[in-house]
Amino acid sequence: MGLLFLLFTMGLHIHPGEVAKRRGSFVISGLIDLVVNFTAGFAVAFLIGLPFFDGVVLAGAFYISSSAIALSSLIDNRKLGFRESDTIIWLMVFEDIALIALLILLTAQEVSPLRTIGIIAIAAILAFSAAKILQEPLKEFFAREDELPILVVFLAVLLAIAVSEVTAVPDSLFVIILGSAISFAAAERAEVIARPFREVFLVVFFVFFGISVNFAGVPSLVILAAVIALAVITKLISGLMVGKAIHGRYRSGIDIWADTTSRGEFSILLALLYGSPAVVPMVAAMVVITSFIGSFTGKYSVQMKMLFGRISAGK
Repeated sequence: MGLLFLLFTMGLHIHPGEVAKRRGSFVISGLIDLVVNFTAGFAVAFLIGLPFFDGVVLAGAFYISSSAIALSSLIDNRKLGFRESDTIIWLMVFEDIALIALLILLTAQEVSPLRTIGIIAIAAILAFSAAKILQEPLKEFFAREDELPILVVFLAVLLAIAVSEVTAVPDSLFVIILGSAISFAAAERAEVIARPFREVFLVVFFVFFGISVNFAGVPSLVILAAVIALAVITKLISGLMVGKAIHGRYRSGIDIWADTTSRGEFSILLALLYGSPAVVPMVAAMVVITSFIGSFTGKYSVQMKMLFGRISAGK
């Protein structure tokens, strides 16, 4: 339930209209981030001998930054006014969309991908059409101050689980669509309603995830350290490339890297749902250590950017 409410709130930030408006820079920055980090993660998996689907899981965990940590860093360090912050926020949205595609790929082990895509397309058309038609009534409904909107949001997520059971399509995909459809009418209000459910259930989830991790499956500490170091380095490389491509200077990439180097909730989601015992401890360690590093880089990104500027200028 914690993961489902997390994915529901993720869907609230994927507004198709806003994505379409920013398609140029959105696609360029997103593809740079995807190609550099996913490719590096898959190459690492290949080198240490993981099977294909474990390699995809590790590559996905390697690629997807923590949206929660990135946004918290921007807010806590008062960087929302920086021009790089908009790029960071939309990078997180691109990663969310890439996560949907990755979930469809990983479910191909059990269900035909064409069948999954067909059902998801039908569900998306129905949900978005209903949201568009009922946009004004939905706005009025979510503006209510009683408990009814809270009850409806909770029951809507449960309904997505029930539909998943009937169609054999992952419930994670249905709740993302549900959140994205509701974003047409009341994204902010729906997130306020869903946030307590998400935070309470996620705490329980992370505790049990931590208990279940067995580090005996890790190949070696040297390999683990190398994987984590590479995860930080590739985010730096992609950040510098995005900074140059979108903002015209590599210095902007330092800010982008500083706030996106942390892996988190979505990396754990992939490991938990689809990873083998060989992958789960690697992802868990990567999440813990990159989150620690990310808290440091996010706080001191301005100083690091100034230092990078002096070094690149030969001073």
